[in-house]
Amino acid sequence: MISDALRIRDITAADNARLAQLIRTVLEEHQVPKIGTTYADPILDSLYEYYDKPRAAYFVVERGDTILGGGGIISLEGYEGNICELQKMYFLPEGRGLGMGAKMLKHCLDRAEQEGFESCYLETMPHMTNALKLYVKWGFEYLQSPMGNTGHHSCKVWMLKKL
Repeated sequence: MISDALRIRDITAADNARLAQLIRTVLEEHQVPKIGTTYADPILDSLYEYYDKPRAAYFVVERGDTILGGGGIISLEGYEGNICELQKMYFLPEGRGLGMGAKMLKHCLDRAEQEGFESCYLETMPHMTNALKLYVKWGFEYLQSPMGNTGHHSCKVWMLKKL
């Protein structure tokens, strides 16, 4: 019997291909540019290895054996301060509307605090309105310009939350 329960767990190497496909599928659904966004990240096919380092984590949400989404944190690249970046938090349509965005965000922010980060930064697209509502609800504030050097020049929304 397959469980209907949703759970969040740490990423494993066996998740790499499924997560890369999931993220690309969600980005295509939202008509996100393939250049200057997560879509073009060279590490997208090896997320487990990318997040397998100190002060980094990536989590998967699944129902039974089906991965519905994920999200992670890592030190903000190209920035000298003690700030992490919320990265690659995406959910398939069947994983939305179940409260998993808030649970995943809390899970990531709790881990960021445990790792001693002072703030959490994120970049997204202006038309991803449900995500923006969630981030604002959780205390993220809009910035006027990007921080660090993420390589995501097509993302035009930048936000920061003090932890």
